[in-house]
Amino acid sequence: MDIGIKGVTHAVEAANVMRLLPGRPRVLALGEPTHLEDTLLEVRNDLFRQLVEQEGYRVFGLESDCLRGTVVDDYVTSGAGTLDEVMEGGFSHEAGASAANRELVRWMRAYNDGRPAAERLRFAGVDAPLEMTGPESPRQALTALHGYLAAGLDADLMPCDAETLDRLLGDDDRWTDPAALLDPSRSVGQTAEARELRLLADDLVALLDAQTPDLIAATSRAEWDRARLYGRTATGLMRYHFWMADASPGRMRRLLGVRDSMMAANILAAAEWGPAMVYAHNLNLQRYKSAMRLGGNRYEWWSAGALVDAHLGEEYAFLAMAIGTIRHQGVDTPPPDTVEGLLYALPDDGHVVDARRLAAALADVPPAPRVSPWFGYFPLDPAHLAESDGIVFLKDLLES
Repeated sequence: MDIGIKGVTHAVEAANVMRLLPGRPRVLALGEPTHLEDTLLEVRNDLFRQLVEQEGYRVFGLESDCLRGTVVDDYVTSGAGTLDEVMEGGFSHEAGASAANRELVRWMRAYNDGRPAAERLRFAGVDAPLEMTGPESPRQALTALHGYLAAGLDADLMPCDAETLDRLLGDDDRWTDPAALLDPSRSVGQTAEARELRLLADDLVALLDAQTPDLIAATSRAEWDRARLYGRTATGLMRYHFWMADASPGRMRRLLGVRDSMMAANILAAAEWGPAMVYAHNLNLQRYKSAMRLGGNRYEWWSAGALVDAHLGEEYAFLAMAIGTIRHQGVDTPPPDTVEGLLYALPDDGHVVDARRLAAALADVPPAPRVSPWFGYFPLDPAHLAESDGIVFLKDLLES
């Protein structure tokens, strides 16, 4: 099939990405179809550098623990800590071991060196503190929020003292029991203590909001903004733990939805700092409903990208990444009747594709869905091409 219509494909450069869009979006989301492949991350790094230098982007958001991400942000903005310490403690999902992520952090710190605060780049972890085995304890977020408020407000305004929080939280191992993922009865999320903590978390966030002028005056906008992160993380984790303990058929959909809702809130907050490029899995950033099968059941939920798009409209843009081969994972040359197969036949490596024009060109003979032999790679869904603003396609990923 001939897809070589003029204007559909371009070199992978920021200028070509921007030509696909009606204007500079507040959030430019770049999705990946698989994790921990440095070739993809190197392309991402190049695009981000170009967006910073040519388009004025100021924020990088990554699918990594939002609380750990504060370590990275402190380093790139002020030089706090060392690069080794940041890579070890500032990331989740094994992202700190990536050479490409290390180079990104090093470059952001070097770019910021000597610049005034208003011109510095910022880093945001946009994922919730969740791993595959379950959520983190709410201790860090709750105690950090409580400590910030207690330091700046009269004691009679506080809904509880630090000792009460500590007593209700108890042993952190209760919150992180991996068995609770499959057995709701092992979760503590609906105990009397957890229900009280959930109310206290809500009261602390409400207090943070109600006392905003005093708190900013007594501390700084940056510290107040960090407290907002603690607040939305605390309430999100309490909500997640609550549904971990639920045994109803809607449990898994609730959990999936809570995670992406938390991610969406973090993306929107990061965009308040300035134009942001966000990098996460395609499934988290796409505009249409996400779906997965687990234990013979199919679950659907709205992705973080769909939620952010609902808030921002044209100020949200989404580019999906796709790959021809990942031979070291058993993903070989794509069939010629798939989207990846059609793009693989193009000369040269690396293309920015006008997704909507491509979808229009393929309307009469829709491509077949690609099936990946490896669970870690998610091919493009040809039925939803037009719901992306573009596709970044790479032919071959080599083993790092």
